[in-house]
Amino acid sequence: MTQGEEMVDPAILDRVRGWRDYVEAKIGFRNHWYPILQSDDVKEGATATATLCGERLIFTRIDGAVQCLRDKCLHRGVRFSHKPECHKKGSLTCWYHGYSYRWSDGVLTDVIAAPNTRIVDGNRGVRSFAVEEAKGLVFVYMGDRDTNLPALSRDVPPGFLDDDLHVQSKLRVVNSNWRHGVENGFDTTHIYIHRESRLIQENNLVLPLGFAPSEHKSFTIVDSDEGPIGVVEEYGPHVIPAFEGKIEGETVLTVPSDIEGKNLVPSTISMWLPCALKVDPWPDPATTQFEWYVPIDATRHLYVQTLGAKAATDAEKRAFEHEYHNRWEFYAFDEFNGPDIWAREAAEEGYADDHHWIDEALFEADENIIAFRRLISKRNQGVQRPEHLRS
Repeated sequence: MTQGEEMVDPAILDRVRGWRDYVEAKIGFRNHWYPILQSDDVKEGATATATLCGERLIFTRIDGAVQCLRDKCLHRGVRFSHKPECHKKGSLTCWYHGYSYRWSDGVLTDVIAAPNTRIVDGNRGVRSFAVEEAKGLVFVYMGDRDTNLPALSRDVPPGFLDDDLHVQSKLRVVNSNWRHGVENGFDTTHIYIHRESRLIQENNLVLPLGFAPSEHKSFTIVDSDEGPIGVVEEYGPHVIPAFEGKIEGETVLTVPSDIEGKNLVPSTISMWLPCALKVDPWPDPATTQFEWYVPIDATRHLYVQTLGAKAATDAEKRAFEHEYHNRWEFYAFDEFNGPDIWAREAAEEGYADDHHWIDEALFEADENIIAFRRLISKRNQGVQRPEHLRS
């Protein structure tokens, strides 16, 4: 098996019955939409590549529309992307023997080196994938194209597709499994690692060492066939902020708890199928951060950071873009989220042999994470497995 195709030990899966699908989904879930590129990455008439859920993909843009095929020729299994050839508009040709395919549906139409071959019968082809663009991102439907495609709105957090939301984004590869991104982002006590962030001072924020639930649940589950499915953590009366840290009764850490004149963000943090986080508002009362932790293979994920703000006019859009590039891209995405990246990579080491799924010592503050594990195991549309990569 290649990287990203390793199976989970069945004995481990038997011990995690409540979220078996989640533990098994090393390379993600099938039949869901994922953001994988920025729209600017796919130029008219040129090609771009990406790997999603272990599947290598090649993209182009034809008459403004993005097309996507599996990056693997039927004949000898070589990647088209080693030397992309597009001799005719709408067609992709393999550099090795001239097998040529339609971009729109992947059907094999010709073999340039053997024009009269019987292999061209209209029934053979490479897999094509449905694509949609939204908010400057290219979303791919990882699954079977001949099924009834769900709306993109099913697999993005509420509000992301709003017409008046203007979005800026940044994509980078993180050397950890996608689930460590999900759980890091949704973890109410991981903010301990952010206690010295410059963003707190620069944006006049109040940020405790962590949030613990009270005797009441601090989250709600959103489970509907009509829209996004997720878990919403509400920062209100049912969470207890920690501004003082103690060890054996001795205070060892304190953070400012004076809220007078400070920006009180966020009010909710939510996690949505298949792998999207919404922090609202953040890092400013006027902005919302949306993140995706997109599976590349078993040990890497694409960290898709986006920041959105309401903008009704071109002038408001330009003002937000200026603020993003001169403030938020560094302070929010790089400086504040930087520790999140190395925390996920550290967790990758801890879960490397899968046994930590049964050894982990979770506690009350992890109840929202457990709820998401159970929800996605119940409501996912299929686990991506090695056989899907070979079919």
